[in-house]
Amino acid sequence: MKTSPKDFFLHLGVMVALYAGAGAIINLIFTIIDYVFPNPLSYDYYGYYTSPISWPVAILIIVFPLYIFLSWLLNKDYRTTPEKRTLGIRKWLIYITLFVSGAVIAGDLIFLLYRFLSGEIVTIGFILKVLATFIVAGAIFSYYISDLRDKTRANRNKIYSIVLGVVILGLMIWGFTVFGSPAHQRMLRVDSQRVSDLQGIQWQLANYWQQKQSIPSALTDLNDPISSYMVPMDPETGEAYAYRKTGDSTFGLCANCSLESTDQNSNASFAYPKELAMGMENENWKHEAGRSCFERTIDPERYPPVRI
Repeated sequence: MKTSPKDFFLHLGVMVALYAGAGAIINLIFTIIDYVFPNPLSYDYYGYYTSPISWPVAILIIVFPLYIFLSWLLNKDYRTTPEKRTLGIRKWLIYITLFVSGAVIAGDLIFLLYRFLSGEIVTIGFILKVLATFIVAGAIFSYYISDLRDKTRANRNKIYSIVLGVVILGLMIWGFTVFGSPAHQRMLRVDSQRVSDLQGIQWQLANYWQQKQSIPSALTDLNDPISSYMVPMDPETGEAYAYRKTGDSTFGLCANCSLESTDQNSNASFAYPKELAMGMENENWKHEAGRSCFERTIDPERYPPVRI
């Protein structure tokens, strides 16, 4: 029996959705594990101001129903035209999937053994990642080896779909429980931008002090049409950030934050090179929910005056 364009794209669509969904599931699991069981040797200094689960969750919300729908169309064709089970495109894609799944399982076990034999620390998080990869790849391998032998039936397919749906839903709920709802993540992103803005203003103030050995009385003095720098405003309210000059090299910056910072998100991604963002006395960006102020003293050794 010849492969029609419909058969080709249906089978290809199922496999593409399968690979995308499996990758998103593993990505989601790994991200949650990294947060719940952080590795002290690879600690993310920049924290979690944005939700790293947004992308895998978005993929799963679209790809999983697409995979179920395309699989349903294929199984419908198989029931009406059993000969389509012998199509070359079907067997090629299944064997490729089995090969990839088997390679992932073997590579997973090899990497775990390598870490153990090389004396590296095998953390709980690492073991859980290996186990998650093994389970996902093993489930795919088991399903398609049964499908290749024509051992899957309609009821079994429904059970697989229901179990997969429950697992994906559970992972999403777990992810949002760990990282917060989309509304919570939006507030984190806005707070991240606020801290990033304050860091940028702080750097501009240090640069101003290097040039004039004093700091401005108002933030508007930092606006420079030549360098195209304009003092940023609060991303949510559009209001100016609070600023007060307390001395020739001391100042305070304030912002109204939506949430209290945590150890994971107390440092935003620096708006400027990290070495330039540092150098202030009591440098930290931990804040409370509501109005938060940061007092700074410019260190002349780190920011020596520029001699013209």
